[in-house]
Order: sequence, then C-alpha cells, then structure tokens
Amino acid sequence: MDDERISLVARMISEHVASPSLRHIRDPAIIGRLAREIVEATQRSGVLWIKWTGPRETVIKAAATVWLPIDDLVSFLNSLPGPRLTRTDVEQRLRAIWEEPYASYPNSAVTDVCRARYAAESAAGTEFIAIVGALAELVEHEEERLRQEREEQCRQAREAERARSLGRFNAGADIGWTSLGQPGVVFSRRNGRLFRGEQGADRRWRLSRVADTADAGKLIGTYLTRRDMTKAVEKIAYEPEPRW
Repeated sequence: MDDERISLVARMISEHVASPSLRHIRDPAIIGRLAREIVEATQRSGVLWIKWTGPRETVIKAAATVWLPIDDLVSFLNSLPGPRLTRTDVEQRLRAIWEEPYASYPNSAVTDVCRARYAAESAAGTEFIAIVGALAELVEHEEERLRQEREEQCRQAREAERARSLGRFNAGADIGWTSLGQPGVVFSRRNGRLFRGEQGADRRWRLSRVADTADAGKLIGTYLTRRDMTKAVEKIAYEPEPRW
C-alpha cells in the first residue's frame, strides 16, 4: 500500500514539474492545489485502516517496537482524534505492522525491564507518549547490552575451546589444526604424526611434516586453502612413514 501511494505521489509531482513554464511550476496557488490533490488521492488509494489517521498512526508505530499494556494503549489512542478504537482494532493494527517487511515483533528478552520501567513511570505520573519514547530508548540500550553480552560469551567460549584444544595437543592426542600463538602457523596431529601448516604472503598454505613444534620439518606441498591442506594430511598421515 505504501509503495502504491509513493508511486502515485511521484507520478503527480512528475506531471507537475514536466510543465515547460517555470512560473507555472513555482506558482503558489498551483502548488497548493497540487498538495490538496495529493492528499485526496492518497486518502482514496486503498486505505484499509480507516481509523488510523494522523497522530494515531504515529503512536501505534512507535508502540509496536516496545512492550506496552494493550488496554492502556487503547485508552490513550482513543484520547486522540478519530473514531473509537476497540482492543481488536489495536491488536490487529499492531500485528499488521509487525508483519510488514523489515519489521519484527518486540524483543521478548527485554519485556521484563519494559514492564518494570512502565510501572515506575506510570506511578510517577509520566505522560503516556513520553513513556513510549522512554521505553524505545530503553529497548535500544538493552538490546545493545544483550548483543555485547552474547559477543563476550562467544569470545569466552572460543577461548575455552582453544584452551581445551591446546591441552589435547600438549597431551599428544590427535587433533585438528591448532594455533600456538604464532600468526599464520597452525599444527595438526593425525595418526600420531605432527604436521605444520604455514600461510605465506601469497595466502597459500605450505604443509610440512615435523617432529615437534620447533622443527622446520620437510615440505610436503603447497595448497590454495586450508581445506585442501587438511585433505592432504588425512591421506598422508596413514601412508608409510619412510616416505619422509
């Protein structure tokens, strides 16, 4: 519906500016008439939610991003100009907004903090529309905090996995590619045999069979990706050792 209205307005404006007379295009009376025609045309073009005009639409779209008591929202919306709204009117308008492209339902992870903030602001006598704005800011802050917490948890999980991998490596267990801290260098043990992979300036991997982590070893081959190097190790590790 919005795309259709935008196309309609764009067409009317294009027709107006297509006039060869610059004076005609800039005439205040003609501009005023064009403005009225645009408003009337958009009001006629496929309006489904006839109760949602003016500030009501602005409020419901802001409210759609946060948790709010539905009954309080209905009461506030009914205090604004327009036909009386029922609870169903509001619930279904919210649902329609949530199902629009690029929209989403309110984040349930921040519902409790929104509920607590709403109660506190209501008790303090804060105006409803101000509470909506405050909750929107709160949700933005809380979602950023949760995102940072998830990133930190992921970082800690990676560090823990790296520590476990290092422990298995030092214990002599077979293990996939493991970094010991040297950039571009990884080690893998397969079938009890130790391999070293080093990525050069050309981004290719050089695979060597080594006796230990300090050993330069013997070059086996050069590979475009680490996956290719891994496939080589999976084969070479079970071939007769005298080859090296």
